[in-house]
Amino acid sequence: MLESLSDRLQDVFRRLRGKGKLTERDVDEALREVRLALLAADVNLKVVKQFLARVRERAIGVEVLESLSPAQQVIKIVHEELLQTLGEHAKLNLSAMPATVMLVGLQGSGKTTTAAKLALQLRSNGQRPLLVAADIRRPAAVQQLVTLGKQLDIPVYTEAGASPPDICAHAVKRARETAASVVIFDTAGRLHIDEPMMAELAQIRDKVSPSEVLLVADAMTGQEAVRVAQEFHRLVGLTGLVLTKMDGDARGGAALSVRAVTGVPIKYIGVGEKLDALEPFHPDRLASRILGMGDMLSLIEKAQASFDQKQAAALEKKLRTATFDLDDFLAQLQEVKKMGPLSQLLEMIPGFSTISRQLPASALDDNQIKHVEAIIRSMTLQERQHPEMIDGSRRRRIARGSGTTPQEVNQLLNQFRQMQKMMKTISSGKMPGGGLFGGMLGR
Repeated sequence: MLESLSDRLQDVFRRLRGKGKLTERDVDEALREVRLALLAADVNLKVVKQFLARVRERAIGVEVLESLSPAQQVIKIVHEELLQTLGEHAKLNLSAMPATVMLVGLQGSGKTTTAAKLALQLRSNGQRPLLVAADIRRPAAVQQLVTLGKQLDIPVYTEAGASPPDICAHAVKRARETAASVVIFDTAGRLHIDEPMMAELAQIRDKVSPSEVLLVADAMTGQEAVRVAQEFHRLVGLTGLVLTKMDGDARGGAALSVRAVTGVPIKYIGVGEKLDALEPFHPDRLASRILGMGDMLSLIEKAQASFDQKQAAALEKKLRTATFDLDDFLAQLQEVKKMGPLSQLLEMIPGFSTISRQLPASALDDNQIKHVEAIIRSMTLQERQHPEMIDGSRRRRIARGSGTTPQEVNQLLNQFRQMQKMMKTISSGKMPGGGLFGGMLGR
């Protein structure tokens, strides 16, 4: 996410740190590089000009030029001005009973999948969502939402022969009857220049008075996503945005521009194809990641959501008694997999974003975890519990069974032994949960 912009900005700040005392000329040269980085990331030109003007005004002042650590002061200013550009964290308005959330957007922006993702996200926060299939124009759109609802065990309201505004109104009535707390309307995709289709959205809005009108926009379209947001906001009145495909956009122009241009906050971002790959948008965390400061809060939240507390306590006991074996190792690999791609997790650790990009692609390939799983599953129960008994002939058998080589089996066993030693050291410090996640990343 935002790799290109992050890399270029970190290069600019690295050069600033090497200068010691800064002059006004040094600041201007650095800001020229920042300007080029932002424009290359497809950030709106007006937003870039306003952002740099605010940064320069502060950066050539006394607080920087006479500071003992001027480069750090510039980075602090850039971070603070990024936050001003991105706005504050905005939560969904769920005060009504039921709350109603209307998803709108262009065709192909991912509304139906986003509706299911949002329902899953809200249910994990204690809500009782009802999905509404109000897209009767796209072939199979209704069936797609019904299938996703079954997959997640979330009810879906459908109605044949009715208009989308009536479907939505009847769905709200059903929600009251079934005590659903949030109703999510999946509307048909439409161009903002299609007046009859936009009029239909206005009819839905007038019928159900939605608590939220969220535009689902593809982040990879850059400034086009900003223009679409402007038009939808003008025509139907948006309360927030969901930017999809943020994991596939190395530039990030939409995320940095849309709030400043439209005044509409980003409320969620899509960070993958899986149904749990939707995250509330935290501007402060994104700003920190852009500047290479990591995002430990998001990492901790992912770990808390994925790791079972009882299992963590049992593992801590195993670590302290030196009985942590390959079965436990396999179980923890599977827990880490639930948290998302390894490359994304490393980006959240301060300082790791730059290091991870210098590693060979194979080092961050999630298929490597599959190889490790295959090797461990090819062992007998006794071998997993006592890996020291694995000799040459056993290595060859395990390699044949897992489709790997004896060298790869040997490499895994060596890594496991190193991890055992490290985890024993970590656990002796009485870290919460045995410090297991830290050990996994240090492997």
